[in-house]
Amino acid sequence: MWFKQLSFYRLTGESLHETGKLSQALEKSPFQHCGGLDWFSEGWVAPAAHLDSPVFHARDCQLLSLKREDKVLPAGVIRDFVDLKVQEIEEKELRKVGRKEKLALKEQITDDLLPRAFVRTHRTTAYLDCRRGWMMVDSGTASKAEALVSKLREALPPFPAALPRTKLAPHTAMTDWLAAGEAPFGFELDADCELKDGSENGAVIRCTRMDLTADEIRQHIATGKQVTRVGLIWQEKIRFMLTDTLQLKRIQFLDVLQEEASQAGDDRESLFEATFTLMSEELGELVDALIEALGGLEDSQASTPSERHPAKEANTSQDNGQPVAADAIVPPWD
Repeated sequence: MWFKQLSFYRLTGESLHETGKLSQALEKSPFQHCGGLDWFSEGWVAPAAHLDSPVFHARDCQLLSLKREDKVLPAGVIRDFVDLKVQEIEEKELRKVGRKEKLALKEQITDDLLPRAFVRTHRTTAYLDCRRGWMMVDSGTASKAEALVSKLREALPPFPAALPRTKLAPHTAMTDWLAAGEAPFGFELDADCELKDGSENGAVIRCTRMDLTADEIRQHIATGKQVTRVGLIWQEKIRFMLTDTLQLKRIQFLDVLQEEASQAGDDRESLFEATFTLMSEELGELVDALIEALGGLEDSQASTPSERHPAKEANTSQDNGQPVAADAIVPPWD
């Protein structure tokens, strides 16, 4: 359940408050295995084995999971089969096989091999934090995170998620932190960083298990290098590596959080919910603190969904003890 990487997006329109609305949309695109001639397939699955719905809801967060299968058919394998077929034709018919015929043979052989190809599977998990206005994706790869966002836009067009734009560039802030030898409030410097020379083919310095307040680090900064990655610890709870693309890599939830989650439930279902609730709350607070340390968001992204629609948030009714947004039935996307 614990996220290991994080790419996060700002929900620039009004978020979904009703789990059923999102579930119904995702149920229209369930995951199905690759067909015989398909190179890949992807679709929504339940976020955990004990769940039936594609969306798991806890407090103001909605967890979902996108599964993808890819056929593994190396180009070298296809080439070997084509070469054998070309050799067979040339020996049998005593003629040279031309380029167009080779291309046709390649297509035919590829179609023959695809149904027998191995399949590689992976999942990308994410959740919507409707209260804070974030979508958190458990991926440090931009292409995988964007694939999940694109799939959500297909299900709920136009899904209003955008990469966060901070007033202070991450590499500028990280460089300032190391130059001062101090992280912003709530954070502390860890023991890893990366510095790059901005010139073409510039030097790259990677420091591991090193005191980041050392004079050696400041000397690299003084020569014009900028920090592109830095290890941080937040509130003595979460260790991670912050990148200049505003991604969190190598996330480690420290013992204090894992012990707290383990004590919250004694079966699979309650432990899963407790872990997700704790993780989403801590990640939400971390991201908010990180954005604040970077000068805040640009004005166009600064407000949360509830701040954009205060009247609607105020007009709520009680259902099973939980507040239900008045506009939950049909969310009016900005």
